[in-house]
Amino acid sequence: MQYIAETREFQIKEKTVVSIGKFDGLHRGHQKLMHEMLKWKEQGFKIAVFTFATPPGTLVKGKMQTMIMTNPEREMLLEKAGVDYIVEYPFDEEVCHMAPEKFVSDILVGHMNAGVIVSGPDCHFGYKAAGDCAMLERLSSEYGYRYFVVDKERDEEGKIISSTYIREMLADGNIIKANKLLGYYYFVTGTVQHGNAIGHTKLYPTANLIPPAVKHLPKFGVYVTRVTVDGKTYGGLTNVGAKPTISGENPVGVETYLYNFAGDLYGKEMKVELLDFVRPEMKFESIGALKAQLDHDIKECQRRYLEFA
Repeated sequence: MQYIAETREFQIKEKTVVSIGKFDGLHRGHQKLMHEMLKWKEQGFKIAVFTFATPPGTLVKGKMQTMIMTNPEREMLLEKAGVDYIVEYPFDEEVCHMAPEKFVSDILVGHMNAGVIVSGPDCHFGYKAAGDCAMLERLSSEYGYRYFVVDKERDEEGKIISSTYIREMLADGNIIKANKLLGYYYFVTGTVQHGNAIGHTKLYPTANLIPPAVKHLPKFGVYVTRVTVDGKTYGGLTNVGAKPTISGENPVGVETYLYNFAGDLYGKEMKVELLDFVRPEMKFESIGALKAQLDHDIKECQRRYLEFA
């Protein structure tokens, strides 16, 4: 897979089947669209995804827009899905004001060499999001590409699956429902960092990840988790939050106690998958009270983990 980022100067030589969007979470709706694109790969087209390095809403609204997955996490899942080219185009004022037809002619047909364009029914692009499915259909004969619309995927209740819907479930702590909508377990990746060492001295030894601010985290609390590090998998208890019982300013982090593990994880890359929600984050009167609660939490998480093993 070729990863093209932060540049306008690129040219894909092979004919491609292209889709555009944020692909935030790469949920079941996105996976349905990917499945349609894979059909064209069998006919010799390369699969190309056009997205932005920075969420457009961050510039348009002047406020950072968090994402269910970071750019590296999105890249990893798109490659796994069979994508040949990922274009993370720089989003700035010039791109924000680009006329929709110019976007189609110069970028999709020009730089990306689109022979087929696939989108969902709510596709919008260009200045003031004036470009839509009708425009893509209308321009197809002029610019020599074929255009197809893939209907939205719905959950068991008939509700459209979207990144917004998944964010709502994450905010509620309904990680099981969020995972069903995603089609995989919500996860956090990163490099294990040094914490305040209280876990090692007074509680339980933990591996700490500090996700970037752009990472959209679920409801703060304790989760049953599955951890992958050095190619091995472990069950774990993870606290997502800011550790209110520990004095001082604590960054929002993802702190995990791994079952049946002994060793040094500092500096290692780790993936933490959230399987089930146990309880919200709480502030305890003392470290001793927190320790007593953690004793109970670990037993509960170990019991629930067996349901996912």
